[in-house]
Amino acid sequence: MEIINIVLSGGVGSRLWPLSRKSCPKQYLPIFEERTLFQKTVERNQKLCDQLMIVGNQANYELSRKDIKGLGIEGYMEVIEACPRNTAAAIAFAAFRSRPEDILFVTPSDHLITTGDSYTKSVERAIALAKEDHIVTFGLKPTRPETGFGYIEADGESVKGFREKPDLATAEQFLEKGNFLWNSGMFCFKAEVFLSELERYEPEVFRRSQEAMAAAEDGFLDQEMSMKIPSISVDYAVMERTQKIKVVPSSFGWSDMGSFESVFEYMEQHGYQPDENGNMIIGSNVHTEFVGLENTILVQTKDAILVLKKESAQEVKKVFEKLEKDKPELVN
Repeated sequence: MEIINIVLSGGVGSRLWPLSRKSCPKQYLPIFEERTLFQKTVERNQKLCDQLMIVGNQANYELSRKDIKGLGIEGYMEVIEACPRNTAAAIAFAAFRSRPEDILFVTPSDHLITTGDSYTKSVERAIALAKEDHIVTFGLKPTRPETGFGYIEADGESVKGFREKPDLATAEQFLEKGNFLWNSGMFCFKAEVFLSELERYEPEVFRRSQEAMAAAEDGFLDQEMSMKIPSISVDYAVMERTQKIKVVPSSFGWSDMGSFESVFEYMEQHGYQPDENGNMIIGSNVHTEFVGLENTILVQTKDAILVLKKESAQEVKKVFEKLEKDKPELVN
C-alpha cells in the first residue's frame, strides 16, 4: 500500500482572467512567492505521501512537466486527458492507474494552503479514516459568510449533508450555526473503495473510464473513448450519495484562489498595499490613481485590462465565457 498524492490540474481559472488563460491557467502563474500554485501543491504533500500522480490534459501537461522539473522531482506518474470530463472521471483514471489498496490523497492544483501542524494532522487523520474504508473529505471552518464556496453540514466527522454555494443571508446562517464547513474539494480514500462506490452510483462513468484507461498509451487517453464518458463532478457522482463519507473538520489556512478577491487578500498579506479606499492594481507598475472609487481592482496584462469591484469578483467567469465566444484569442 502506498499513499499517492493525486494532483488534479485540468482547470482553466476562468475567474482570474485576464491573468489566467487557457494556454497558462492560474495554477501555472509564478506569482505566489515566485512559485506557482501547482508547485506549492506538489511541494507541501511530498513529505506526507509516497508517490505523486498528475492528472492533467493535452493543453497543460507540458506546463506541469516544466513545473515539476523546476522542483527537481523525478519518478512520478501521469494521466493526460484527451478532453475535459469533469472530476469524477479524472479521479477514476487515477484510481484505475493505482493498485486497489493504495490510498489516494486527491488535491486540486490551484489552492493556496498554509502548511504546518494543523495541515499535517488533518491529512494524517484523513489517511487513518481512509484505511478504515471511509471516503473522506476535508471541511474548513469558515471565517466569514462566503458565497463562493459549497458547504458541508457536519456533526463531528459525520456528514449530514452538502449545500450548494449559498446567497449571503444563507451563508450568514451557516456561520451562526457553527456546524457548517467550507467544502475544500480535497479527498482521501482507497482506490478500490472509490471505484466500488463509483460503480454503484455511476456505472457508466465507471465503465467508460475503465475502458479509456485500459486503452491509454503512456498515460495519454484516447479522444473518441473519452468523449463517451459522462461529464459529472465527483461531488454529485459519489460524495453526496455514498454512505461511507466522513469529513475531517480542519482549520489550516486555505483558499481556492478562485477569484480576484482571494488574490487581493494574498497580495495584501505579502506587501502589496491597497490605497486608502481599498483599491489595488495587479499586473502593472504604471502609476495609477483611483478617483471616486473604492474596493476596486484593476488588472492589466499586455492585451487586456479588467476593472472590477472586489465584491463582484465571482462575475469575472461571465466575462471569460462571453469572450470565449466573441473574442477567443483573448482567453487562449
